[in-house]
Amino acid sequence: MGKKKAGGGLGRALIKERLQTSRGTKRGDSWLHTSELNDGYDWGRLNLQSVTEQSSMDDFLATAELAGTEFVAEKLNIKFVPAEARAGLLTAEEKMRLKKLHEDNKHFLRIPRRPQWDESTTPDVLQQAEKDSFLQWRRELAQLEEEQKLILTPFERNLEFWRQLWRVIERSDVVVQIVDARNPLLFRCADLELYVKEVSPHKVNMLLVNKADLLTRQQRRVWARYFEKEGLMAVFWSALAESNRLDAEEKVTMILNLNSSVEEEKISSSCSESIRNSSRLLQKDELLNMFKAVHKGPRTKEGQLTVGLVGYPNVGKSSTINTILRNKKVSVSATPGHTKHFQTLYVEPGLCLCDCPGLVMPSFVSTKAEMICSGILPIDQMRDHVPAVSLISFCFNETIPRHVLEGTYGINIIRPREDDDPDRPPTSEEFLMAYGYMRGFMTSHGQPDQPRSARYILKDYVNGKLLFCHPPPHVNPEDFQPQHSKFLRRDSDVGDSSAASHKQPKLKRIENVVDKNFFHQENVQALTKGVKSIMGYKPGSGPVGPGATEPETVIGKPWKKHGNRNKKEKVRRINKHLDA
Repeated sequence: MGKKKAGGGLGRALIKERLQTSRGTKRGDSWLHTSELNDGYDWGRLNLQSVTEQSSMDDFLATAELAGTEFVAEKLNIKFVPAEARAGLLTAEEKMRLKKLHEDNKHFLRIPRRPQWDESTTPDVLQQAEKDSFLQWRRELAQLEEEQKLILTPFERNLEFWRQLWRVIERSDVVVQIVDARNPLLFRCADLELYVKEVSPHKVNMLLVNKADLLTRQQRRVWARYFEKEGLMAVFWSALAESNRLDAEEKVTMILNLNSSVEEEKISSSCSESIRNSSRLLQKDELLNMFKAVHKGPRTKEGQLTVGLVGYPNVGKSSTINTILRNKKVSVSATPGHTKHFQTLYVEPGLCLCDCPGLVMPSFVSTKAEMICSGILPIDQMRDHVPAVSLISFCFNETIPRHVLEGTYGINIIRPREDDDPDRPPTSEEFLMAYGYMRGFMTSHGQPDQPRSARYILKDYVNGKLLFCHPPPHVNPEDFQPQHSKFLRRDSDVGDSSAASHKQPKLKRIENVVDKNFFHQENVQALTKGVKSIMGYKPGSGPVGPGATEPETVIGKPWKKHGNRNKKEKVRRINKHLDA
């Protein structure tokens, strides 16, 4: 009996301990939306212990409880997050608000100025003045970001790069800004043009729209008229297309056009009178004559014209110099910021080109994805691929249509669900999944490798394989994409061919006699007894047409062909005509 009592006491002790521990522990239900104030019955039974480390959520709730803040659970107050927010894109209201802020604060976007100096200024004093001026400039931009909540491009913060720009501007007679033809306004810095005139009123500003072969003649004409209204001289140029043209001429040893000199004189005379931009792609000799014709005032160096080439990284400054010189004088790389120091190169006696390192000017931008798609930021260094790819495929009115993406890569992107908008553009995940399956970019888990696919797609976008051209202000972006019409024509041709095929006369079908007799019966009773006469069959005689079958008066069971009621015919003999 003693052992039994002892055993029962131990069991009761274990049960009591378990109950106490269960009462002392906090409930951790995942469905709770609020913090619980432990009072009442459980308050005196809490397991008080020292807490030296907490998670962020526990720390927040503990601090709120100490502050006396109460929370109300709102389980039914559901807010659906739109796909644009999940993809890192801005809504239409946010875009309008940012656009208004950009217009109101664009006068704050200034590049750093070099302090005034003369021959009596010592190098140490000038260096310190440059540092102070640069520091003040950075403080003003930081204050603009904090107060107005604006997003600026990750502008150049190294003073040495700006010193290179100052020297190029001071040495040059003509300062040429090189911009990308697909989005010229993003790469144009209006304050740089003002600074050039501040240094010397005799200096001339010019805009060189590179990669203009990606635009049609009509698109270039629209941009030429826009820059004329802005009072800016702009020329259209393609370093890659001109290099290929010159290579072809050298291979076949073709003679240059004799009328080119006459055309150059016309361009020079028009430039000296007033700004008249041409939408034609200039060739190498025409571009050099344009440089010589635009500057008529005193030069920084007597007897020599110096042309400075400035602009953002990866817009084609070094490629332009190599095309003009016809041999590789400057190293070229697709990575932004490859050129580190300015270089002076002589094209011919009396004409010098000055290459400046690529500088990211401070400008307003909506998202970092826009900078990646524009080639300002390196693609291989991006951490999140979803916003950049979503900007290409999912952004309304500023995107490449679904049929263009499918036609470019030969893929089929999954269609929207029945409860979704059938005309919505594809999401980044849908686009990357289709591209990954097509290229065979798979992860170890058997799923498409979306980050790898995103890098390839973004490089195609930067290189121009996926082409989207930004229009001038007050022009609808959808109406400024004639390059997408070839994919529409392809779809329409398929539709026309299918419509024409319906108009063709139908071919006469050849039907089997057995199939015709079987499927044209009015009363088909397959797999039942006594159907051989109804379905047009007679044992041993093969198929018989519907007209040949005559109703027969069969005494007894119809599937027997003799009068002996006890004798049955084997099924294989009845259906032996089908074996043939």
